[in-house]
Amino acid sequence: MEASGFRDAIKSFEKLNASVVGVSPDSPSAQAKFKEKYSLPFTLLCDEDKKVADAYGVLKEKNMYGKTVLGIERTTFLIGPAGNIKKIFPKVKAEGHAQEVLAAL
Repeated sequence: MEASGFRDAIKSFEKLNASVVGVSPDSPSAQAKFKEKYSLPFTLLCDEDKKVADAYGVLKEKNMYGKTVLGIERTTFLIGPAGNIKKIFPKVKAEGHAQEVLAAL
């Protein structure tokens, strides 16, 4: 749902000279299938070793079925042209998120 929202709004992001990039711990083959299935027009980056997630502070302990596991907290970062973080959207809710990011831009 979140990726589809960004896909559907891609022209609006482009008008603002903003790039959309998704990052996940999925394998390159899984990401390729996901990108194709949902016709995503933006880059997906693989973070299989979760180094990027750790560096951005989104690798968190979660409770799953009564067990504590290390997982990624869905988060969006607006990164400016100089590479600095301008805004962080923690604990993202997928529905309507692309519009929320556009409004912040």
